[in-house]
Amino acid sequence: MQPHLALLLDGIIAGVRSPDATPNADLVHARWRTREAPHGDFIIFSDGSLSVMELVRSSPAGRLHDMRAETWQWWEVLRATEWTPNDWMDVDTTLASCVNAGSRALAGESSDHGSIGWVALAQDDDHSTLEWIAVSCSSNPFTEVTLDATTVTATSTLGRIWTFPRNTPQQVKITEDPAYPWASPPQTIDPAS
Repeated sequence: MQPHLALLLDGIIAGVRSPDATPNADLVHARWRTREAPHGDFIIFSDGSLSVMELVRSSPAGRLHDMRAETWQWWEVLRATEWTPNDWMDVDTTLASCVNAGSRALAGESSDHGSIGWVALAQDDDHSTLEWIAVSCSSNPFTEVTLDATTVTATSTLGRIWTFPRNTPQQVKITEDPAYPWASPPQTIDPAS
């Protein structure tokens, strides 16, 4: 486990009370109305529960510096029904939005740091009532989003497409964006030649 995640989990676990605890639903909705989310890699749900997520990037042997060859997975590490965040961050820069059948998908970046991206599913009502928001500190901003009956699909500026099942966003799949202008991987020079 990455050191920053271990520290983060220590702070989150300290806030976990019991599975039967009253959810943080009011807090989640109040912070969403001011466009804030807990700082870290999380999915926050409308019922007040939270999934702690970890981004794992891996490369095949022989292609360690080829970003295009990387596989990305965002894994659920912990699920909490009541929690206390260490810090809140702004999720107020919306770069894309899509409406479908009474729901709205939104995507953007946090003004806290350029590598932070977020994707949210909300009701398409006067209050944009939150269903869930996913925040990643390493995704980069999400500049495109689409929504259909089963998925929310967002494209990040790091050449990755994140496909979130609407009802289980913690089961997100991350794939390469074929339209991304990938740089050629660095060439190794064999000193013997």
